[in-house]
Amino acid sequence: MSQPLSGRHAIITGGSRGLGRAIAKAFSKAGATILVTGRDQRALDEAVREIGPVLNVVADVASAADCDRVATIALNAWGKLDILVNNAGVYGPMGTIEQIDWNQWVDAINVNLMGTVLMCRSVLPALRKQSYGKIINLSGGGATAPLPRISAYAASKAAVVRFTETLAEETREAHIDVNAIAPGALNTRLLDEVLKAGADKVGQSFYQRSLKQRDQGGTPLGIGADLAVYLASAASDGITGKLISAVWDDWQHFADHKEELATTDIYALRRIVPKDRGKTWGDKS
Repeated sequence: MSQPLSGRHAIITGGSRGLGRAIAKAFSKAGATILVTGRDQRALDEAVREIGPVLNVVADVASAADCDRVATIALNAWGKLDILVNNAGVYGPMGTIEQIDWNQWVDAINVNLMGTVLMCRSVLPALRKQSYGKIINLSGGGATAPLPRISAYAASKAAVVRFTETLAEETREAHIDVNAIAPGALNTRLLDEVLKAGADKVGQSFYQRSLKQRDQGGTPLGIGADLAVYLASAASDGITGKLISAVWDDWQHFADHKEELATTDIYALRRIVPKDRGKTWGDKS
C-alpha cells in the first residue's frame, strides 16, 4: 500500500526536531493525520513548514496536565485517535552519578519515563473505547547496555522498555499494540550534546565513538521512521510487547512470524543466566 496509514490519526511527541520530525514526515507521506508536540514554538513552526499542515501543540510531556490537554485537542479535532508515538526525550546530565546535578537527573527521568507513561495514560481511554490502537515508544542503546556517565538516559530508557512490555500485556485484550523502537545511532542534537560535554564528562571511549559516529553520518533517520510507520499500520496488528531494532532486526518480514512473536520472549528484555552462555554452573539443581 502506498499510504498504509490512510485514515489514521497520530500524536507524535517531540515531533519538532530530529527523529520525531522524520517520523512525522513519514506518517504524513503514509496518509496519517498528525498532531506534533514540542517545547519550542519556533521549532514546531519550522517542522510544520517542512512536514506540511499538521496540528502542533507546545507541551511538556513531563506535565500530566499538558499530556491530557494534547489528547483532548486531538480527540476534539478528529473524534478518534489511533496512534501515539512517544518520541520526546533528553539525555540528561553527563558525568558520574555523584557529580551530576541531581535535579537535572530527575528532570531527565520525568521526560523520558514519566512523559511516556503520562501520554499513555492520557490516550488509553480513547484507544480502549474503540478496542484498537498503536503505541510506539522510543528506546535506544541505553536500554540494552550500560551507558556510563549518562545514567539518567540509560535508566529511563531501560524502564521504558519494561513499561512497554508490561503495558502490552495490560492492553492485549483491547487489541492495543505497544512496542518500543531502538532507532540506531542518530546524528541529532543529542549527539551534539555529547560532543559538547566532552570526554571528561562522558568518558573517553564513548566520546571517541561519538566522534566516529558524527564523521560517518550515523544511522539515517528514515530507517527508524520507516519502522514506526510499520508498527503504526495494520500490517503489524498483533505484534506487541517487543523492543525492535530498526537497524538490525528483519522487521519487514515479521508478518511471517507473528505466532512465534506472540508466544515467545523474542525481542524482549530478559536476565541472562549461565546456561544461556553454555555454562554448567549456576542452577541449584
